[in-house]
Amino acid sequence: MQHPLVNTAVKAARRAGQVISRHYQQLDRLTVKAKGHADFVSEVDRQAEEEIIYMIKDAYPDHAIFAEESGKSSGNEFEWIIDPLDGTTNFLHGLPQFAVSIAVREKGVLEHAVIYDPIKDELFTASRGQGAQLNDHRIRVSNTDSMAYALLGTGFPYKDTRNLALWTDCFHTLMPSVSGVRRAGSAALDLAYVAAGRLDGFWEFDLNAWDIAAGCLLIQEAGGMVSEVDGGRAFLESGDVLAGNSAVYRVMLRQLAPIVHKYAAMEEKTAG
Repeated sequence: MQHPLVNTAVKAARRAGQVISRHYQQLDRLTVKAKGHADFVSEVDRQAEEEIIYMIKDAYPDHAIFAEESGKSSGNEFEWIIDPLDGTTNFLHGLPQFAVSIAVREKGVLEHAVIYDPIKDELFTASRGQGAQLNDHRIRVSNTDSMAYALLGTGFPYKDTRNLALWTDCFHTLMPSVSGVRRAGSAALDLAYVAAGRLDGFWEFDLNAWDIAAGCLLIQEAGGMVSEVDGGRAFLESGDVLAGNSAVYRVMLRQLAPIVHKYAAMEEKTAG
């Protein structure tokens, strides 16, 4: 039996998914604005977010909101972290790889997660200590224990190209030893896929809390490991994420942490 907060998140995600799916059939009519380089927002993002917030506030009027488009609103110790459409660029190009992502923090701790892919009708859910599910079936991270068989996911640092050299160095380090690397364009789904065992590992820099909060809890509840790319714990604050099953995660951490430290030292030296 799902937690009442998860039930509300599922209802909200499905309502947002209806908005997204409806507009997906008429992309040529959308109004799109650029928030920054390669960072777009459409009326669909806003409408989907409004639907989510309406349903949350109707059920829990005292809860705080942290949403991509509307920002933060104050409340009690419960905070909803919302990305109404993760993978907007994919959506705008008709590429069916995007999702709704909703997480709930209580007193700063991630407790519940929902990621919904409205095109594939795949619903990923998790509550702390209760495991992770895909369409109500239990999921686990993969049991791949060799990098030679590992399939990794990632995302390019398109918003801040200062991280491009760092990402490229990481890619060059990992790519020769794995079976493949995929960049699908939705961090939320990438993380959900790690939880479901479709990807063995994932890394990316400079994400936002709403991109990763739900996916990170899914992975942890599916038996995987999550941290910053150098092993730090503040991934929601930094937006730098490394995740995977325990075997793949440990190898990735061992290979990537020195690279992150090297670039951090270079940046510190330049700043000094």
